[in-house]
Amino acid sequence: MSGLNSENRMPSADPRAAAIGAQLRAARLAARKSMAEVAEQAGLTKGYLSKLERDLVNVSVASLLRLCDALDVSVSSLFQPARGEIVRASARPPAGSSWGTGTRAFSLSPSGERRMQAYISEIAPGGTSGNEPYSLPVDVEFFFVLAGQLQVTIEGEQVTLEQGDAFTFSGKAQHAWRVAPEAERTLLLVIISPAMPATGQTV
Repeated sequence: MSGLNSENRMPSADPRAAAIGAQLRAARLAARKSMAEVAEQAGLTKGYLSKLERDLVNVSVASLLRLCDALDVSVSSLFQPARGEIVRASARPPAGSSWGTGTRAFSLSPSGERRMQAYISEIAPGGTSGNEPYSLPVDVEFFFVLAGQLQVTIEGEQVTLEQGDAFTFSGKAQHAWRVAPEAERTLLLVIISPAMPATGQTV
């Protein structure tokens, strides 16, 4: 097997190894290319590129040069701090099935972002967070009603949020929310900080 084939290489323990996954992903999204497209152009597998973007494997110089050619970026640009990462409206991943009834939620923040998480939730009339209040292992939770109306109960006290209203509270507080059956569809922006632990629990 060639030494240039890094797809099965174990992550290096070398502390000088640079983490460039976020920069690679940002460059790919900026180029509007799918992971499969970039992997094929660089002669890599999609699975390996996915691990590389999450800094789970290291990359050989030869593979890195091919990736830069596929993305039309310089090697040096990957070793600079990423300016930001875009989540396109057409590529928002579903946020899971634990958002209550009558609800569709999508993630707005990059998958590797740990400082915060942002979601947009579409709640049908009569939609609720569930039969019981819940809490989250986060410091801050933020609701912003983009459209419609939302009734929030926090520690037994109810507040009604109208379009344009914002509500900031501790995620550790017992809370629940609902949209009245006679109300219109509600569009809700949710931000939590820090990001949820990777345990499968959702907002």
